[in-house]
Amino acid sequence: MQPYVKQEISNGIATIEFFHPEQNSLPGNLLAQLAETISNAGTNDQVRVIILKSGGDRTFCAGASFKELININDAETGKVFFSGFANVINAMRKCPKLIIGRIQGKTVGGGVGIAAATDYCMATKFASIKLSELNVGIGPFVVSPAIERKIGVSAMSQIAIDANNFYEPEWARSKGLFANVYETIEELDIAVKTFATHLCTYNPEAMTEMKKIFWKDTSDWDNLLAERAAISGRLVLSDFTKETLKKFK
Repeated sequence: MQPYVKQEISNGIATIEFFHPEQNSLPGNLLAQLAETISNAGTNDQVRVIILKSGGDRTFCAGASFKELININDAETGKVFFSGFANVINAMRKCPKLIIGRIQGKTVGGGVGIAAATDYCMATKFASIKLSELNVGIGPFVVSPAIERKIGVSAMSQIAIDANNFYEPEWARSKGLFANVYETIEELDIAVKTFATHLCTYNPEAMTEMKKIFWKDTSDWDNLLAERAAISGRLVLSDFTKETLKKFK
């Protein structure tokens, strides 16, 4: 099972799927491919709506690659590493097409940020979420703007501080991260496809204008998320984080 980012376009719907055998944790090269694929779909006249999903059935996204994380030895490398999710979120933000998130399983760290950056997100009852960054001495600095935008400061700070625990999908739905929660992956897939197909009947220009409104006041995120990536890149070099990461090796 090799890592991949792939796209299929059918009847106006672009389905973008990513996969990594390590619980869909994303190394830098996959994050770059994902950001580029989303950007290209946004400019493709054949595409009206985007579905964003991951392969497998247990985990939507376990966050960034742990192997890359433990090998960071300087601040610049750290900034580049943490910019991976920043680039994906910014690609989703700038994409003129509505993005539907299909969250089939557990989601951690950067994966929660991706879910929050979709325009409409649907999940299963297995899609619990966690922001675990504080456990290793850093924080969800890069993804927190997207999460805060979707669920508010109070809910975001709750899961960021309570870094040991998963929060149930119904909790995420009640806070606005998920629009609907389904019993099975099969039910989720039917609902996602039905919803995407219906969106394709709408005026594309109207959907683009709506998306601009949804993302109002985020034009500074290129700089903001880069600054946040630099914070994480500095903290990952701290003695606390280095010692903590050794325990996970």
